[in-house]
Amino acid sequence: MVTITENEFRQFADYIKSNYGIYFKSEKKVLIEGRLGQVLSNMNVDSFTAYMDYVKADKTGQALSVMLDRITTNHTFFMREAEHFYYFRDMVLPYLKKTIRSHDLRIWSAACSTGEEPYTLAMITDEFFGQDKTGWDTKILATDISQGVLASAKAGIYDSENILDLPENWIRKYFKEQDDGRYILSDKIRNEVIFCRLNLIDPVFPFKRKMHVIFCRNVMIYFDNETRDKLIEHLYDITEPGGFLFIGQSENLNRARTKYKYVMPAVYRKE
Repeated sequence: MVTITENEFRQFADYIKSNYGIYFKSEKKVLIEGRLGQVLSNMNVDSFTAYMDYVKADKTGQALSVMLDRITTNHTFFMREAEHFYYFRDMVLPYLKKTIRSHDLRIWSAACSTGEEPYTLAMITDEFFGQDKTGWDTKILATDISQGVLASAKAGIYDSENILDLPENWIRKYFKEQDDGRYILSDKIRNEVIFCRLNLIDPVFPFKRKMHVIFCRNVMIYFDNETRDKLIEHLYDITEPGGFLFIGQSENLNRARTKYKYVMPAVYRKE
């Protein structure tokens, strides 16, 4: 196993924080060494310095994608923190249906990982609107920093245990079992989600219009206070008045600083 020196770890951590906002304390050195050690071994690279030089020089972005996949935890599942989805269904969608005259519903899953979150939102939205969906644009934007998880999300294929917590009627309505025992989402739902790569610490987001709903859950745990506060300010600026922000249950906003108003645990609103 290739070891990482203190100086290499500091350079690595500074690079990751500067470019992607992810903050690694010194005690994470062993974690990084373990998660990336096999990658270096497979490449026959004998130092983290040489590895980082390779990642930075790779114009395809593939090496960077592999590295980001290894150092972050892309753990998610359908209906994760279910209270948020119930609130979205029972309170947010009825309000938006009543108030959005343009029929242009703008929902953003800002750290979508392998797609379970935006696809859950798409299924809820489809059920909510039903026959009234005609004339509405209900497509959901889903972004992540990792090309690897985005590719998996776009495929929309999940193991049977991944969908156990979904309502049985959803499984019948929106999934089809494949020959290998896995389940693929219907084209109807996959076509409702637009996936693209986005770095949340970019100074400008490529959006023409503001969002009615933003799900930015379980990503700010990787950020330090300064990076998190800047992101929240940025999200507030691109939220429509009356719009909602959902964050992870283990995350919190600095209520003394944020302009968002508290609604319920991990749910905020721009008034």
